[in-house]
Amino acid sequence: MMASGTPDSQARFGQSVKGLLTEKVNTCGTDVIALTKQVLKGSRSSELLGQAARNMVLQEDAILHSEDSLRKMAIITTHLQYQQEAIQKNVEQSPDLQDQLSHLLK
Repeated sequence: MMASGTPDSQARFGQSVKGLLTEKVNTCGTDVIALTKQVLKGSRSSELLGQAARNMVLQEDAILHSEDSLRKMAIITTHLQYQQEAIQKNVEQSPDLQDQLSHLLK
C-alpha cells in the first residue's frame, strides 16, 4: 500500500505547510524586531533617567551655592548700611566741626 494521499495532495500539503512556516517565520522576525526596539527604547529611557538625575544633583548644588551667596550678600548689605549710617553722622557733624575749627583758628 502507498502512503496516504496522491502526489498532488501531498504537494499541496507540502506547499501549505511551507506557506504556514514562512508566515510564522515572518511573524517571529517581526516580533523579534519589535522586541529589540522596545529593549533599546527601555535602555535609552534608563540612560535618560540617569542623565536627568545627574542634572538634578547639579541644579541642587547650584541652588545651595546661590543660597549661600545670598546669605553672604545680606551680611555685606548690613555692614554697608552700618558704614553708611556712620558716614552720614560724620557728614552731619562736619559743619559743626568746621565752625569750631574756624573759631579756633581766629
